[in-house]
Amino acid sequence: MTDPKSFLTSIFNAAVAAAEPEKTIRNHLPARPKGRTIVIGAGKGSAQMAAAFEKVWEGPIDGLVVTRYGYGAKCERIEIIEAAHPVPDAAGLEASRRLLEKVRGLTSDDLVVALISGGGSALLPSPAPGLTLADEIAVNEALLASGAPIAAMNTIRKHVSTIKGGRLAAAAHPARVVSLVVSDIPGDNPALVASGPTVPDTGSREDALAAIAAYNVKFPASVMAHIQSPAADAPRPNDPRFAGNEVHLIASAGVSLEAAAAEAKRQGIEAVILSDSIEGEAREVGGVHAAIVREVATRNRPFAKPVLILSGGETTVTLRAKGKGGRNSEFLLAFAIAINGVDGIHALAADTDGIDGSENNAGAFADGSTVSRMRGAGVDAKAMLAGNNAWTAFNAVGDLFVPGPTGTNVNDLRAILVR
Repeated sequence: MTDPKSFLTSIFNAAVAAAEPEKTIRNHLPARPKGRTIVIGAGKGSAQMAAAFEKVWEGPIDGLVVTRYGYGAKCERIEIIEAAHPVPDAAGLEASRRLLEKVRGLTSDDLVVALISGGGSALLPSPAPGLTLADEIAVNEALLASGAPIAAMNTIRKHVSTIKGGRLAAAAHPARVVSLVVSDIPGDNPALVASGPTVPDTGSREDALAAIAAYNVKFPASVMAHIQSPAADAPRPNDPRFAGNEVHLIASAGVSLEAAAAEAKRQGIEAVILSDSIEGEAREVGGVHAAIVREVATRNRPFAKPVLILSGGETTVTLRAKGKGGRNSEFLLAFAIAINGVDGIHALAADTDGIDGSENNAGAFADGSTVSRMRGAGVDAKAMLAGNNAWTAFNAVGDLFVPGPTGTNVNDLRAILVR
């Protein structure tokens, strides 16, 4: 192997291909209804899912989906709206209003197909009565800085919304709703993907308040007053409006990691999967991965070299400063610091949707020389990590990974080659 970066890129591509929308949607098509078919959706992969659905669905359809700016796809019958992520904007507010309008007035003969992927929480702002878009923006900003895991974030988000937590599906009643979900949630609970606009879950208002307290999240007084009131209660899974609805998990981190491992083996490298649902502070998870990899590199245990070590899930970042970065680049900077000077280690950490944080990179590459190369470029790796500035550090040495939008989102991929 002459180019570890090319190898690791091929692993990333294999993981993404396993979640390719046309193949996964074709395998989960619902029966055609007597009445109309309405397609709705939200998420960073929803436009590509919509384009794929148009190709494989035999029959008339009408629809509307919302995705992140720059993530659109060409559709003939399904309208694509682009809005802001990870912090909501007015375009998302209008998209939410129109989605709710799209599903109202349907009959029991009609079918609603919901194409849901990660990122939909920010793309679907729809403030509860008495709250504003500014309140939802404040909620998202506070959650993103809190270090709370995604499941806790989405439990909170659905209690300040008129569209999340199953409310979009409830608005479609009595039409049958079939949700096709691409999971970016550790554990793959479809009710937590995009805060479950069409899939209710058991997370209660009390759970939301407990999470707010546990992660010391500070919200505006108006938001707290709402969450503390019965008006915030979300529909329960046993609500009769959801009877007859279907939910299909069509892609997930686990499936993509298996595909990545298979590609490594095809190229002659054994692969091991640590887990598809790793959570925790990104820099701490980076340190743990580094300890495992150093053990392999120096003692040939617990796995024999050469080996590709894979993991998935979604880490979190507690913001301590206002640097540029994302959870994958922060993971990898901590990892690079911990393997500094160790030969034969090459790593890629990236978000499978193509974007890590607020910049245009999915993640970055690192090896045992990363920290010394940063030092040569005038960058102190430890200072960059302390300032949540991993993007700047990797940019200085040309090690950002920029594949562009992938059209899917099955969470983070960490691929570490020990030669």
